[in-house]
Amino acid sequence: MFVQTRLRTFGITPNDNICFPVGTIFAVQRQYEKLGFPDIFSKYKKRGRDLNSLIMALVSYKLTENFSVSRASEWINRREVLDIFGLDGFEERTLFRVLEIVGENREEIVADIQDCLFQRYEFEHTDVNLDWTSLILYGDKAILGKYGYSRDHRPDKKQITIGVSELADPINVPIGLTVKKGNVHDSKHFVDTYQQVRGKLRPGSLVVIDKGAHSKENIRLVLADKMKYLTAKKLNKSDDKRIKEFDKEKTELIDAEKGIYGIKYAKPSSIDYFYFSETLQKQQLEATARKALRKLQEAKEIQNSIDRNKQLPKKFQINNVLIDVTYSYQTKLEELSEEEALRLLKSTTITGREGFFCIKSSENLTLEQALQTYRRKDSIEKIFHSLKNEIEIKPLRVWSEHSIYGALIIGFIAQLFISLIRYEHKELKHTSTKFIKKSLMNLTVTIDYLKNTVKNVIYANFDQINTLILRQRHGIS
Repeated sequence: MFVQTRLRTFGITPNDNICFPVGTIFAVQRQYEKLGFPDIFSKYKKRGRDLNSLIMALVSYKLTENFSVSRASEWINRREVLDIFGLDGFEERTLFRVLEIVGENREEIVADIQDCLFQRYEFEHTDVNLDWTSLILYGDKAILGKYGYSRDHRPDKKQITIGVSELADPINVPIGLTVKKGNVHDSKHFVDTYQQVRGKLRPGSLVVIDKGAHSKENIRLVLADKMKYLTAKKLNKSDDKRIKEFDKEKTELIDAEKGIYGIKYAKPSSIDYFYFSETLQKQQLEATARKALRKLQEAKEIQNSIDRNKQLPKKFQINNVLIDVTYSYQTKLEELSEEEALRLLKSTTITGREGFFCIKSSENLTLEQALQTYRRKDSIEKIFHSLKNEIEIKPLRVWSEHSIYGALIIGFIAQLFISLIRYEHKELKHTSTKFIKKSLMNLTVTIDYLKNTVKNVIYANFDQINTLILRQRHGIS
């Protein structure tokens, strides 16, 4: 007699039922309609497929799979997704045309987005953080693509630079996006980024920038608009005198844990907040030591090639067929011991400025207030990280110039929606974009096709975050 001891595998019968993430779509529709975005975009396309529906679909895709425009077309062209957005099937080139339209009208669109934001929300202040970063641009034909200082550590690739304006803490909502060529310095890019938002700032608002954008011309521009500013500044010869006279006993202790001391220097039109950090000094000296060791190793490799009468390693050569170079190298290693060489390297790379930094402002703040205000500017760095790694506006491919602008605006809108979710729901203020995206994607809909073309819709995978975000829009209790 046979006795069954294991559960038998259930038979699987193929069917037409589908399951896909729907939480992101609902969240995008909610924010889009609440901000009045349909009025912004409807004026750019009167015929054919609805531009608003296509933009909502693109932003939804940007917050889900987000691989490419081609994959976006496949994702949206599923019957069930088309039904949600009220669309008919379309070709891939339709999405490229959407990007073209958005990019071509980017300045007016950003201005209209700002109007919608400030009409919908009564923001508690209009202090702003401004910052800039670069994005690699794959391909050689785009006019925007230029070689420049690469924040992505790819100096071999052409790039573009983007500037973002963010309402400062506790709001932390981006309100502006500017795009320039890849070789434009931050101090030059500042003008476009600031002028894009200046009309929305109340008199007396604080504009916070880093040392890369600090210049006399930019400061004059801010002050001419009756605004205030706070910035880090590069140390110069006058600061070297301050360093020589710096005495911790005569300064104010700001942070005992990190060993930060400070002193204020008042000028007729500004105040310098001068700091020394023991932790920063240690980090910079350690970096100097590592750099000295690398240079010593390089010198050893060169000396070894000289001793063996061999060609220098390629990394020390100029690798260009159009340049004919005769090398003549002589190291100091024959004259110095390794310890003496290392000491010489450290002495030439240590500046005496290690651990010191300076913040400059038109505002009379305490040393602690100035430092905390500048530190809070790192919220815009988090926006850059989110745009690059979670919204994933990179990699950028070479399409038309307007398409590049359009793709960046779509990414900006996606980031804006995530930031507004955090602003509206204080419980999510410190929740990363990654976890908000994941929660919204977890909420799925299963469409169960029954007989006579009847379908049953089943929602699943509710969690604390997606329930909180969608409660008002979809009646979730």
